[in-house]
Amino acid sequence: MKIFIAGPRAVTKLHPLVIKKLKDIADKNYTVLVGDANGVDRTIQEYFKNSGHNNIIVYASGEKVRNNIGNWETRNIMVSDNVKGFDFYVMKDKEMAKESDYGFMIWNGKSKGTFNNITNLLSYGKTVVLYFIPSKRFYIFKTINELEKFINKIDNKEINKFFIMNQKTNEQLKFI
Repeated sequence: MKIFIAGPRAVTKLHPLVIKKLKDIADKNYTVLVGDANGVDRTIQEYFKNSGHNNIIVYASGEKVRNNIGNWETRNIMVSDNVKGFDFYVMKDKEMAKESDYGFMIWNGKSKGTFNNITNLLSYGKTVVLYFIPSKRFYIFKTINELEKFINKIDNKEINKFFIMNQKTNEQLKFI
């Protein structure tokens, strides 16, 4: 089983419920696909290095790997020279979404990259286990429609602003 784990760069501390889920993943010896960014990616890498779980593959866009603290196998996803910024790093995320069996996303309701990962996973027919930081709860999504219902129930001005801002880039989701 391959699990794509990701979350925001702004998050560097994991809730005990997330740590328990990571322990379960390690205990089952699942393969973890993780990016090379700071924040959740690096924190996930630190957890698995400290736990001794070595069934990890670190994905990076381009030739440079920003973080691989366990010296695990690396998959460098080649990106055209003219692709920059957010679009550059999305390339590795798309590959992890394709290669995984399911996703475990840690989301603060603000990260565009994590939200993009959720929608990519669902569009590839993958199940997403979401730890939603504002509610300190887990949610499971198998379809875009389930995600849409979740978003419509959230009573949070900051999150709603996020979806209004990103409506054009996520046209397949009709949040508003």
